[in-house]
Amino acid sequence: MYPDRTLLAPNLSISRILTGLWQVADQERDRGSLETARAAEALSGYAQAGFDTFDMADHYGSAELIAGDMLSRWEGSPRPLAFTKWCPEPGPMTAEVVRAGVQERLDRLGVERVDLLQFHWWSFEHPAWLDALHEMTKLRDEGLIGEIGVTNFDAAHLDLALADGIPLVSNQVSFSLIDRRAAEHLAATCKKHDVKLLAYGTLCGGFLSDRWLGKPEPEAVKDWSGSKYLRFINAAGGWDVLQRILRAAGGIAHKHEVSISNVATRWVLEHAHVAGVIIGARLGENQHRDDNLNLFRFELDADDKAMLDRAFEAATPIPGDCGDEYREPPFLTASGDLSHHLEAMPSALEAVSDPENPDRARVFSGSLWEPIAGYCRAVRDGERIMVSGTTATHGVDRTVALGDSGAQTTYILDKIAASVRALGGDPKDILRTRMYLRGEEDIEAAARAHGLRFARTPPANTTFLVGNLIGDFRVEVEAEAVVSKTRQKPA
Repeated sequence: MYPDRTLLAPNLSISRILTGLWQVADQERDRGSLETARAAEALSGYAQAGFDTFDMADHYGSAELIAGDMLSRWEGSPRPLAFTKWCPEPGPMTAEVVRAGVQERLDRLGVERVDLLQFHWWSFEHPAWLDALHEMTKLRDEGLIGEIGVTNFDAAHLDLALADGIPLVSNQVSFSLIDRRAAEHLAATCKKHDVKLLAYGTLCGGFLSDRWLGKPEPEAVKDWSGSKYLRFINAAGGWDVLQRILRAAGGIAHKHEVSISNVATRWVLEHAHVAGVIIGARLGENQHRDDNLNLFRFELDADDKAMLDRAFEAATPIPGDCGDEYREPPFLTASGDLSHHLEAMPSALEAVSDPENPDRARVFSGSLWEPIAGYCRAVRDGERIMVSGTTATHGVDRTVALGDSGAQTTYILDKIAASVRALGGDPKDILRTRMYLRGEEDIEAAARAHGLRFARTPPANTTFLVGNLIGDFRVEVEAEAVVSKTRQKPA
């Protein structure tokens, strides 16, 4: 028996169980680099058993090199699939920078084309992520990339990327019985654009397993992955909520003669917008392949789903949207806090002090019209920040997401957030927004995008239908913020 398969793209058939190689970095942290040939042999064993779709990243230790060694030795067709991720530091994404990042993936894998290259971006307030994806699209057209995916994108920015013409096929996010965010706004976005999810964290760092049923909460968790998922459990209501979900999953597991882990993973896999689940492998150690195949020996029936829904009633929904943990403190990455990945979070904008008034500073975004019309993107006077009417202008004059008021609103609010932050504030300090729309048909999409952004810190808002915005703009937004007294004034 082999894992079920599905089409992620018309010419890309994948195993619905992807073998995740993030634990290579964990293994190498303790003992140094794995012996490449031996690790590649272990990887080949997975492929021969039908687990032939591998997921890795540029920061998963030597995972790409191991996969490359395995591919170089593979005989026969089709060959295993090597999916990897490129997670660059925020900064200018020129054609040269992007090509170099892609070429490094090709060189480490020893292939002429990356089957699926998934892009991760640390802060959407830095707009160069769109440049990177457009350059990746050009390299896809050249044949260096098979398909393009993203990782840890929320619903709003997945929608924005697709509305701006990026041919994405997948988004890799956390999804589990504890973290159910991917079943909400992201599900609707995936359905709208026919994009699929690759789900990780389905076992919540191992907590969704028979091992923890009826057990007390651990006093300490030493590994970053465990710490990350324990935070999710606490956000969902704590250990009692986990035990309630485990009891429900345990009853279902007993009924189907499978494990709790099988039930937890099957629940994720049965969502229509999920193409596959990523299950980690510790190369050279326990493999669990036979147990994982149980996923395809049963299905959850209506009673099973109702039992899990009743268990969810005691849980608190994880706040925010998918990927927020990578962009907001305490930065819940699986391999450390943000300092493990970046020295600093670069800003796309800089404040310029007013030499005549030490309490005043300005930000310019590089818009074509700022020097012509004599205005700045935002100005801070004391604790008050005022942001000019802002449109979805990328760079000097390109309009983002033509014809899509919701996607344009998302882009605009990123630019406003970056302006406020450059002036020493925080987007949570925004107390008022004003939205100008081209027509009534733009109201709902723009309002929903605004609602996603400010769900936890809603400002006062006024919407105007003006009907005469220039160019291709569907939306224009201005904002006002009052900086918390605990924040520093700009230098």
